[in-house]
Amino acid sequence: MSEQYSDPKLKIFALSSNKPLAEKIAQDIGVELGEVSVTKFSDGEIRINIEESIRGDHVYVVQSTSAPTNDNLMEVLIMIDALKRASAKTVNIVMPYYGYARQDRKARSREPITAKLVANMIEKAGADRMLTLDLHASQIQGFFDIPVDHLLGASLLANWFLDKGLGGEDTVVVSPDHGGVTRARKLAEFLKSPIAIIDKRRPKANVAQVMNIVGNVEGKTAVLIDDLIDTAGTITLAADALVEKGAKDVYACGTHPVFSGPAIERIEESPIKKMIVTDSIMLPEEKKIDKIVQVSVGELMGHAIKRIHENRSVSPLFEKQFKGYIKDDE
Repeated sequence: MSEQYSDPKLKIFALSSNKPLAEKIAQDIGVELGEVSVTKFSDGEIRINIEESIRGDHVYVVQSTSAPTNDNLMEVLIMIDALKRASAKTVNIVMPYYGYARQDRKARSREPITAKLVANMIEKAGADRMLTLDLHASQIQGFFDIPVDHLLGASLLANWFLDKGLGGEDTVVVSPDHGGVTRARKLAEFLKSPIAIIDKRRPKANVAQVMNIVGNVEGKTAVLIDDLIDTAGTITLAADALVEKGAKDVYACGTHPVFSGPAIERIEESPIKKMIVTDSIMLPEEKKIDKIVQVSVGELMGHAIKRIHENRSVSPLFEKQFKGYIKDDE
């Protein structure tokens, strides 16, 4: 653990979705995880009990709303209610992966905007602040009427590639669609590499069809980047297209390893050499294959929580490349 944090009023609690990440965050800050029990009644109802006094404390609750999404979402809502009723001074939700973020607009008639609904639920339950990482659509910040600190994972992913000697003109950062160009540019800045874009058409949800590649990838090491990787259909089709266009090697990276359905099988069978993801979502053992490398966001989120608690600027954490040594006075 880091040196013991000076303010006993800062408390970190972990719910069920990602306790290992919560432990890393607490370790970076220099606090012990708070005592909380999460159990279920026989019919599946969630029961939460906070096992220590949090009266007047600034509480940070670590919970990704990954699968089982609805259970994890209900857990955080119930926890917020428990904290408010136990007289916490502030309730801050640390949600590395924000579920339902893909439903951020009405793409067709009579569709819900579920990302907004979830924001309303978190806010109505009584949360005072959100800390999250690589939202699927950055405008989701505007769905909240409470402060939202939105961290970016690109520099953590870039660090892995730079440590392997990749980058420069011999590497090209590839966005698998037009919507991810800003994300690709950010990674390309860190790697000092050009970018390329895959123009694809998606006939229906979770089905992607590669059409064309805009940019030069021939003879280069291609690095695909996306915010979340779900069934891995898009990213593996893109990898096939890059190899066909003459890319020397293909790597892939993404912040959130959702990895549902046939994802692991597709990654195994694809030409992707390594898939670099963060630990925003806890991977079960059966999904930990040799091709998948996880880098931790624990230190980044720990730094962010300390800055929020001390009323200091969080912006240096995403304006600069994060390597764990951004000075406290920046």
